[in-house]
Amino acid sequence: MIDSDLVDNANRTAMDGLKADYDYLGTALARRGIDIDAVKRKVKAFGVAVPSWGVGTGGTRFARFPGKGEPRHIFDKMEDCGVIQQLTRVTPTVSLHIPWDRVDDISALREAGDRLGLGFDAMNSNTFQDQPDQAHSYKFGSLTNTSSAAREQAIAHNIECIEIGRKLGSKALTVWLGDGSNFPGQSHFTRAFERYLSSMREIYKALPDDWRIFTEHKMYEPAFYSTVVQDWGTNYIIATELGPKAQCLVDLGHHAPNTNIEMIVARLIQFGKLGGFHFNDSKYGDDDLDTGSIDPYRLFLVFNELVDSETAGIEGFHPAHMLDQSHNVTDPIESLMVSAMEVVRAYAQALLVDRRALSAYQEENDALMATSTLKTAFRTDVEPILAMARLEKGGAINPVSAYRASGYRARVARERPAVTGTGGGIV
Repeated sequence: MIDSDLVDNANRTAMDGLKADYDYLGTALARRGIDIDAVKRKVKAFGVAVPSWGVGTGGTRFARFPGKGEPRHIFDKMEDCGVIQQLTRVTPTVSLHIPWDRVDDISALREAGDRLGLGFDAMNSNTFQDQPDQAHSYKFGSLTNTSSAAREQAIAHNIECIEIGRKLGSKALTVWLGDGSNFPGQSHFTRAFERYLSSMREIYKALPDDWRIFTEHKMYEPAFYSTVVQDWGTNYIIATELGPKAQCLVDLGHHAPNTNIEMIVARLIQFGKLGGFHFNDSKYGDDDLDTGSIDPYRLFLVFNELVDSETAGIEGFHPAHMLDQSHNVTDPIESLMVSAMEVVRAYAQALLVDRRALSAYQEENDALMATSTLKTAFRTDVEPILAMARLEKGGAINPVSAYRASGYRARVARERPAVTGTGGGIV
């Protein structure tokens, strides 16, 4: 963890400037009928989960260039996640991936979380790659494999993830799989989907009463002709077929360019099937970029739908928020901190939308004023609200600056053996 005195000293240096900026913004918002302190309170209550695998250096299908001080195991990952939470105060939970994060002593992992002030978010299963000790290969699918033995193995793995999560205090399981086909005619679309639903029903039966299961759709990769859960419509069918504890997870990078993701979010909310998000960004496809690095306005538009539903007080509306990124050329801790702050920034901006005015413009078909209302909120610099919320919760006014000044990366690089090799594949 980072020396608290270093953070406090850095905060004292920036305190006067932050207070001036916060007061100035508060005055400007008051003229719009917005209470800045009320917005800050909501920001302070907001949280986004960090993926355990996100603190490692990622890669492409062609190469991976290891970073300095990469975590060796889940306990190192937890330490890195603890630093992110210490400085940003918006990442109170960690999402684990099994078997990458499997340990012999679950209690030791839970104690590590308690020591670092971290809880455990949704569990993630892995049936998209073979493990050294598994009996049946997933080369041609897992939950949809034509081999019943392979399917049973994949089902058992997901149930194992539920059991691990139950001991850690998690309340959800996320199921993403790479099942699909690379050639026309390779797979029978209908039979493969029937096998998927049958397998998922077995996993669903194992869910505790207070758990949810999130299914995630992805347009392509690693299968390049078809994927079994290829779009939000299929995802909705799955959640509907399985039952009330099944909901859809929306990964912002798993859509074709120019897809109207915010409308998908609205549809899933409308029918009670929005489970949560994997936040990231993309230029062409998949989720290899930091959240908000390409299209921060789209992120804001997604949160506009979320805040609209939050304001309406929709019963049972509590979507899960998690980052899911691959960091190839940046320090993963820095990227995750910046991304977490971009998520909460979009939330804060969406809280500034004049919803009464927006609704009136929509009813009057005043397209220009409706879109201008959204732009007014989006263009507002809410950084003073975010920084003040971090400060009041014990975090850093400037997290990246504090992190760099701490020398944390250099220290763990000395403690953790250097990783060599340039194998491909996203970690």
